[in-house]
Amino acid sequence: MGSERGLTRREVLAGAAVAGAALSARVPASRAAGPAPAGAAEDAVWRHGGALAQRGVDIASVAGREAEGRFGLMFKKLPGYAPPDEALVDLARRMTEPAQPGPGDPLGDPRLPAGFTFFGQFIDHDLTFDQTPLGTQQVDPHGLTNFDTARFDLASVYGLGPQGSPELYDATSAGRLRLVRPLGIDDLPRRADGSAYLGDPRNDENLILCQLHIAFIKFHNRLVAEGHDFADAQRLTQWHFQWLVVHDYLEHVVGKDTVDRFLDESNGRIKFRREYYKPKNPNRPMMPIEYAVAAFRFGHSMVRAGYLLNIPAGGAPIGAPIFANPPSEGDLHGSRPIPARLKIDWREFFAMPGADRAPANLARPIDTKLSPPLHDLPPSVVPPDVQPVINDLAQRNLLRGKRVGLPAGQDVAQAMGITPLANRDIGLPEAAWNNKAPLWYYVLAEAERLTSGLTLGPVGGRIVAETILGIIDTDKDSYFHQRDWQPMPPAGRTFGIGDFLAFAAGP
Repeated sequence: MGSERGLTRREVLAGAAVAGAALSARVPASRAAGPAPAGAAEDAVWRHGGALAQRGVDIASVAGREAEGRFGLMFKKLPGYAPPDEALVDLARRMTEPAQPGPGDPLGDPRLPAGFTFFGQFIDHDLTFDQTPLGTQQVDPHGLTNFDTARFDLASVYGLGPQGSPELYDATSAGRLRLVRPLGIDDLPRRADGSAYLGDPRNDENLILCQLHIAFIKFHNRLVAEGHDFADAQRLTQWHFQWLVVHDYLEHVVGKDTVDRFLDESNGRIKFRREYYKPKNPNRPMMPIEYAVAAFRFGHSMVRAGYLLNIPAGGAPIGAPIFANPPSEGDLHGSRPIPARLKIDWREFFAMPGADRAPANLARPIDTKLSPPLHDLPPSVVPPDVQPVINDLAQRNLLRGKRVGLPAGQDVAQAMGITPLANRDIGLPEAAWNNKAPLWYYVLAEAERLTSGLTLGPVGGRIVAETILGIIDTDKDSYFHQRDWQPMPPAGRTFGIGDFLAFAAGP
């Protein structure tokens, strides 16, 4: 496997990586993890802090199903679903994509470039980052008061602003965010240990997400260079981001019909129609745990084991595994200066204006399988400070869903007036499930069965679309409330993520 040769697309998507022109070993299959004791597993789920649990996501368990703070239930009348831990751990083990997919296995969604996987991660971090002061967090560990309501305001990029987060800003140029070039390419300013100065440290988790974050900085900085002051550049960057979330990301992952179900954009005004997401305080809307702990975690199934990053002129393609365990210089783990050879050519991740080819990297279909590296996460993603370490992402998601009191997938479907899928049709025939399915698994199985993984199905799609659109609507500073505002016009088409990245890259 160490021969000097070009990297094929199949090898990239199956998890092969190259360092320079040399092909490295494939990402190993996941290690089998035995079931952890229920109490120890629960302790690990809750004590891993930001890496594992959001403050306040356990509100239904500690304060009742009617309670709302940072989080709350969308379907308050439905009971929590609590299958045996052993069944959840066994299910997690079964949710593993083969390390080397066979010729007949799907390698990707043919209409969804892989960049949307990481754009979704960027969205999640922007929405869930908790800027509540640490002292307040300590006296309100269950997030019963919503001090820092969710907004699509790019707090992950702007932090607390030039005065509150001066480390994020260029002291030599008013209004600009700070970038550096330690290894010959644009990078984030970093501490001595390699970690980046960021509004949200999670955006330095991997080198793809990190470089997407940098693109947002460059978009803002280009607006400043073209004469906008800081406040105007910030506002325009936020509005373009929100537009992309609605008209590029959501339309791809839930379908335009589902977006149109909740959004009326006629007559120059935008009207949002509520069905299930009705926060008690619309001025400080809670985030539904059905969204945060289940439906929006569909993106985990889209992650590939490896990605092609760029193709040097006259050289072999350069790719890397998303994670290796233990981490290596050749994988895509973050919290380090970006190596120049791992600089992303966005043409390999999104449809870019003027590109002469389709992106090489496609998102995995939305289904009930996760790539092997996500079943064996490295310490850089799951800190080993609590034992037993739960390094299987599927196991973490399933256990967390039970701990926070999520309803079963079929119960949510019935509450929506949707005919639920039977367990026998989604791979859970065993008696232990009592003819119900964990909501996260149900969302994935629904997409796999009803859309062949091309988009979310009706339950997952409606939860995701209504939550995102509802949160944008409650923000009176969002583009929803700016009459007749439109993004910068690309030639002959709707503004998309490729146009955003092209503008950020400069003329």
